Amino acid sequence: MNWLRAGVLGANDGIVSTAGLVVGVAGAATSRGPLVAAGVAGLVSGAVSMALGEYVSVSSQRDTERSLLDRERQELAEMPQAELEELAGFYRAKGISDETAHRVAKELTARDPLGAHAEVELGIDPDELANPWHAAGASGLSFTLGAILPLLAIVLPPATWRVPVTVVVVLVALAITGWISARLGGAPAVPAMVRLVVGGGAAMGITFAVGDLIGDTGLV
Repeated sequence: MNWLRAGVLGANDGIVSTAGLVVGVAGAATSRGPLVAAGVAGLVSGAVSMALGEYVSVSSQRDTERSLLDRERQELAEMPQAELEELAGFYRAKGISDETAHRVAKELTARDPLGAHAEVELGIDPDELANPWHAAGASGLSFTLGAILPLLAIVLPPATWRVPVTVVVVLVALAITGWISARLGGAPAVPAMVRLVVGGGAAMGITFAVGDLIGDTGLV
C-alpha cells in the first residue's frame, strides 16, 4: 500500500503541477519553445522532489518502526511474563474469554514472540517494514507519467487549441486518478473525483490568469 499510495499521489501532483505550470506559461507566451522548456523543467524537478520527499518520509517511518521493534524485543527479553499478560489483555479487550486469551497468547508467543506482540500492540509486521526505495520509485515514476500528459497536450495542438485541449486532458486524467485513489482506499469514487477535478481546474484557471496578466505587462 505504501508504493500504491505514493504512486497515486505522485501521478496527481505530476498532472496538476505541470498543467498549472504550462498553462500559466501559455497565458503569457504563445511560442512553443518556452512551453517545452517550462514543462520539461517542471517534470524533472517535480519528479526528483517527489521521489526525494517520499524517500525521506518513508525512511523516517521505517526508522520509527525499527525503534519500536527494538524496544519490544528488549521488553520480551527482560519481562517475558509481563509481556505475555499484556498480550493476553489485548485479546481480552476484543471480547475473548480470559482462558482463551491466555491460551492464544501463549501459543502465538511460543511460535513467534516478536511477530505476535508487534502485530497486536504496534500494528507492525516485522517482515514487512516500509520500503523507502519502493515509495520513492513509485512516486517519481508516477509523477513523470502524470506530467507527460499536460506537457504533450500543451505542445502538440495548434496555438489556439493548446489551452482548451490541455484543460480537457487534465480534467479527464484527474477524474481517473480520483477514481483509482478511491478504489484503493475503499472510499466513494464520486467525491474523490470531484475534489481532484475542481482543484485541478482551479489551479489551471489561476495560473492562466496570472500568466495572462504577466503577458499583458510586456515582461514576456
